[in-house]
Amino acid sequence: MKAAARKRAQQQPSMWRLYLVAFALLSMAVVLIGRVLSLQILETERGYTFLQNQGDARSLRSAEIPAYRGVITDRHGEPLAVSTPVVSIWANPLHLDTERLPELAAALGMTLSSLKERVARYEGKQFMYLDRHRVPHEAREILGKRIRGVYGEREYRRFYPAGEVAAQLVGFTNLDDEGIAGMEFAFDAHLQGVPGKKKYIKDLRGQMIRDIGVVQPARPGNPLRLSIDLRLQHLQHRELAKAVTAAGAASGTVVTLDAHTGEVLAMVNYPVFNPNSRKNMKGGTTRNRALTDTYEPGSTMKSLTLVAALESGLYTTDTMIDTSPGWIRVGPKTYPDPRNYGEISLSRVIEKSSQVGVTKLAVELGHEPIWEVFNRFGIGQPLGTGFPGESAGVLPNRPRWYSTEKISLAFGYGITTTPLQLARAYSVFANNGIMQEVSLLARDGEAEEGVQVISPDVAAEVLKVLGRVTGEHGTARKARVAGYEVGGKTGTVHKVGPQGYIDNSYVALFAGVAPVDDPRVVTVVVINEPKGESYGGGSAAAPVFSKVTRGALRLLGVTPTDLPEEVAVASTGRGGAA
Repeated sequence: MKAAARKRAQQQPSMWRLYLVAFALLSMAVVLIGRVLSLQILETERGYTFLQNQGDARSLRSAEIPAYRGVITDRHGEPLAVSTPVVSIWANPLHLDTERLPELAAALGMTLSSLKERVARYEGKQFMYLDRHRVPHEAREILGKRIRGVYGEREYRRFYPAGEVAAQLVGFTNLDDEGIAGMEFAFDAHLQGVPGKKKYIKDLRGQMIRDIGVVQPARPGNPLRLSIDLRLQHLQHRELAKAVTAAGAASGTVVTLDAHTGEVLAMVNYPVFNPNSRKNMKGGTTRNRALTDTYEPGSTMKSLTLVAALESGLYTTDTMIDTSPGWIRVGPKTYPDPRNYGEISLSRVIEKSSQVGVTKLAVELGHEPIWEVFNRFGIGQPLGTGFPGESAGVLPNRPRWYSTEKISLAFGYGITTTPLQLARAYSVFANNGIMQEVSLLARDGEAEEGVQVISPDVAAEVLKVLGRVTGEHGTARKARVAGYEVGGKTGTVHKVGPQGYIDNSYVALFAGVAPVDDPRVVTVVVINEPKGESYGGGSAAAPVFSKVTRGALRLLGVTPTDLPEEVAVASTGRGGAA
């Protein structure tokens, strides 16, 4: 009995081990069943179970639908930049049919060796571009050969209908349709659309089996309407190209502002480039010199020196100034006139651009009021257009000025401005003394509230003097426009080199307003490094102003007011029948 009991006691723990193992196995089975149910039914993400998501990840693919980039137009809606559909050809090197490479190279217009070299660089990869931005019909021919591993991808390519005429202002995009220059770059976020998404099923080789459909449609970018008038842009481009070529100049710029709203109606530079074909693009041709390049404005600033003289109360435009004997010495420097003008009025000092007369003004006024006027007119201050690379120019404000620096300031030397900055300064005279912010975007002719820089009376007096500069006794007779009274100021400055001013290298400038009696436009012309005898502002830049202003006033519908008598009589119908 005792032995049997002892044997049963020894067997009892073994039964508990059996129960424990059975319980563990049962628990594991419950956990496994629960996990399977969880994966199949309970765990969902966006309506899909885990296993469905894992399966889709191995067969269901998501593709980006390219978005249409916003169109850029001129103020009248003429297109300057549009996006056109293209097809980029790509390949999966892992699946590419290497036996048909000669056929593929011929279709792409490549040599077989270059294609093989490119494929070798992407060995082991699953994606490589064969050609970007093919026009659709060419892409269809390539894809129609049904070469295994070669596919097409729809994209957009930027096209510029105006070509080189507006290229430096509009700018351009890269292959990925991202703005990298000009207004394309400045307003890239505004122009960029939002890509859409679509889903499709692929097999193990990466080929699409079925298109599921669009999940999220693409949203096009926003349009951008510039302030320029493409008609005027074409006119100025043509005339500037002629002038720069004829003068053998290095470059040139013309910019025209609406006298009252501050809108840029035209902005051209030369030399240029074609944004639709950039293979032969040269360095410097993409630069918008009207905004990025700075020059010493020279005698064009004498109009602002005249403002300082009139505001001082010491002078009127009729105040007589003795310029005899035709030269004046200040410190170590002598300032000569072309000839001895004798005693002439302040107005005639500006008309003749007399160095002696302006020097006497600068000596009596001091450089401080002249500097203050320049600063008030925005010289040396950024325009805030948002254009990439915009320069602010330089208006020095030294604690100590040399005697020659005080005089040269009145002549527009020792400071720098951009052509657009100079145009804005002259717009003050055309706008009753009010300075408007410059805009590269259309304002629909509505002027924003500007800043009263000078009194309307002073602006009117300066306008009269500018009108006389283009008269018979002025330095800008070649700036005159038949049928209209125009005004402006010439400037001829020496270029600065490593050793100082260069004797035989110049920049010719003209800043003008038209018509003087009721200003509509302000135009600045810069001819950089003209060659030959006609290198001055009155001979190299003023004629360009005349031609572009005549076209601008006609395009704007400005009625001529200074017609010859016989033309005026005929236009009113009082001249009788022909």
